[in-house]
Amino acid sequence: MSETSAGDISAEQVAHLANLARIDLSPEELESLTKELGQIVESVAKVQEVAGPDVPATSHPLPLTNVFRSDEVRPSLTVEQALSGAPAREGDRFKVATILDEE
Repeated sequence: MSETSAGDISAEQVAHLANLARIDLSPEELESLTKELGQIVESVAKVQEVAGPDVPATSHPLPLTNVFRSDEVRPSLTVEQALSGAPAREGDRFKVATILDEE
């Protein structure tokens, strides 16, 4: 795409991108997406104005460290409890309808 000012996205540019992505857009969709992409470009430009070299990039607004719990074996359902509400079972497993012609 050529250099444009913030929000200055043309319908021709959107149509070109849709063509590259093999997306068939109706005239209404093309008009709507042109407006939406223009708003997105304007929003990114606003963020770029305030995001200087002294502003660190973040993936999360709060600092997080090791948010995972430790993997510990704990008591859980027995096979009978887990399968008690199953409509059908086969041994210790749920029985479901075949969806492929495979065994």
